[in-house]
Amino acid sequence: MSSTPAAGETTLMNLAAMPPIGLEELNAQAALQTRVDRKYVVPAATARQVLATFGGQARVLEMDGLRSFAYDSVYFDTPQLDSYMLAARGRRRRYKIRTRTYADTGTSFLEVKTEGTREATVKERIPYDTADRSRLTAEGLAYVNETLATTVGDVPDSPLGPVLETRYRRTTLYLPESSSRATIDSDVTWQTGDGEPWVLAGSVVLETKSGSAAGPLDRHLWQHGVRPSRISKFATGMAALHPHLPANRWNRTLRHSMRLAPAA
Repeated sequence: MSSTPAAGETTLMNLAAMPPIGLEELNAQAALQTRVDRKYVVPAATARQVLATFGGQARVLEMDGLRSFAYDSVYFDTPQLDSYMLAARGRRRRYKIRTRTYADTGTSFLEVKTEGTREATVKERIPYDTADRSRLTAEGLAYVNETLATTVGDVPDSPLGPVLETRYRRTTLYLPESSSRATIDSDVTWQTGDGEPWVLAGSVVLETKSGSAAGPLDRHLWQHGVRPSRISKFATGMAALHPHLPANRWNRTLRHSMRLAPAA
């Protein structure tokens, strides 16, 4: 699997006018390792309009003069796709295992995401060697098993291997009014193994991350007719690239919101 996303042009240039916030302050104000995620697949032009008319306060994450950052994630699953099947069947004790690499800094983490109470997402992670981002080391597997045993009470019976890679550019907003954050992902690309990469054409994935109550940006999106989409970069990407997989949970998104094109 390739390691570095293509540096695409940000689709939301009006974000340049927002005041900045540093990573340390953002994490202090809105770490949100346990949160409710609301996701939207939005045409880029609509996203620009909605953000330009958002009346709430917002600050944009800035590091070393950059406001858009390249992300690369590798997801792991069993040969029977246990993780995917748990998501496809809507099981409460579902999980995702991935490495996440921040390409601009060259740092990586091994992450285990599980579903908590009331659909809250809980993310646990440890630093990980970037050279191992496409495989689970013995230490990494031990961490995964320990975390899953604690959070969902079970560990996979079969070996875990890489099944999907996602790449995108992310802009992160801090929303002081609700002490929450939002992300806008552009150039979202999926690839399995040595297969051809496919990009989400003409749209961005906008995600709000807050407590149980909807935040001001959610309400602003709803006022503009933008409704949440059922999308998971892992599960929806797997369903899009493997049409034989059960995908009832994401059929509407796959048919009406996602247009994939071969990545350049």
